[in-house]
Amino acid sequence: MENHRNKLSLSQGKELLDILQLRFEANMNRHKGVEWGKVLSKLEADPKKMWPLNEMEITGGEPDVVAYDKKTGEYIFFDCSAESPRGRRSLCYDNEALESRKEHKPAGSATSMAAAMGIKMPTEEEYRELQKLGSFDTKTSSWISTPVNIRKLGGALFCDRRFDTVFVYHNGAESYYAARGFRGMVRV
Repeated sequence: MENHRNKLSLSQGKELLDILQLRFEANMNRHKGVEWGKVLSKLEADPKKMWPLNEMEITGGEPDVVAYDKKTGEYIFFDCSAESPRGRRSLCYDNEALESRKEHKPAGSATSMAAAMGIKMPTEEEYRELQKLGSFDTKTSSWISTPVNIRKLGGALFCDRRFDTVFVYHNGAESYYAARGFRGMVRV
């Protein structure tokens, strides 16, 4: 059964497409050789992808096309806000970490919010690819998808950019900070 809650109205869809097109045209360095018309055709052919992109937008992610996957024929949208999206900060890594906190629990977890939004948290490699397109997270940090072996030991990974270098760090998965959020990506 389809969830109608996860659909945009026609006016919401048009508003989002206008925002995405303006951002696309203002940041051509992020997607050299990609044509907006082809991206638009993909979005129109798969309107269920509009919901996650809208969720990215309303939480401050400023999604934009960053790549085209020739193998799958998909365009990759990534959160391109200068800092970790404001509407996705102060979250621990996952629900297991959230449940382990006895007091001072955050409002939620990054992995569960990403799942609810229909987006994927990036790996370290994907995060580093984004950083080749600009300077992101120079004042904040972002949780990234953490390998199972690290998570089993209670840890989680996050990244940021300082001194013109991308750093990957570890922290307890139950930690949360006002300046740490998460970025997401969607394939269309």
